[in-house]
Amino acid sequence: MYLPSHFAAADPEALHQIVRAHPLGALVTHGEQGLDANHLPFEFDAGEGEHGVLRAHVARNNPLWQVVTDGQEVLVIFKAADAYVSPNWYPSKQTHHQQVPTWNYAVVHVHGRIRVRDDARFVRRLLASLTRVHEAAESKPWKMADAPRDYLEAMVAAVVGIEVEITRLVGKFKLSQNKEGEDRQGAIDALQERGHGVLAEAMQRGPSR
Repeated sequence: MYLPSHFAAADPEALHQIVRAHPLGALVTHGEQGLDANHLPFEFDAGEGEHGVLRAHVARNNPLWQVVTDGQEVLVIFKAADAYVSPNWYPSKQTHHQQVPTWNYAVVHVHGRIRVRDDARFVRRLLASLTRVHEAAESKPWKMADAPRDYLEAMVAAVVGIEVEITRLVGKFKLSQNKEGEDRQGAIDALQERGHGVLAEAMQRGPSR
């Protein structure tokens, strides 16, 4: 990933926050058939290993778990809010017209080594953990115990767990840091007006280093 210094984000907690808030990651692998990408909801455990661990599951019918080898290097991409930025939003454009369109975004690239976990106990614990997290906002959270036992066992048997031991996290927060204050505020105001409040607020706070 091209990473100019003014867009680089190195604060681990800021990177962890992106991964937790946007858990649907793109897992990029490279096998005999070439590059492949699978979009999976990940559990992130920052307390295990030097840089943390990602856990997810794939359908047993998905060839991913059979074509990767334990210890193989992989990349997982997590993306936060993004939006187009028009040069018309910069006050300075009205003066010298030396502005061009761009796109603002925040992403985290997680590099690591994959391991297949074809283990019902691992899968069951992972599914329970993911369910607790993502059902927490519901007025009556769904629990695995709500499903009939035989049905649940069949569902667990139909998936395979994977684990990624993280070796490196790389963050790029492209939030108009390279613009003058007035132009940056112009972009923030325009994004707010167009319904991109999350991105506008991230720009207003400024990136964590």
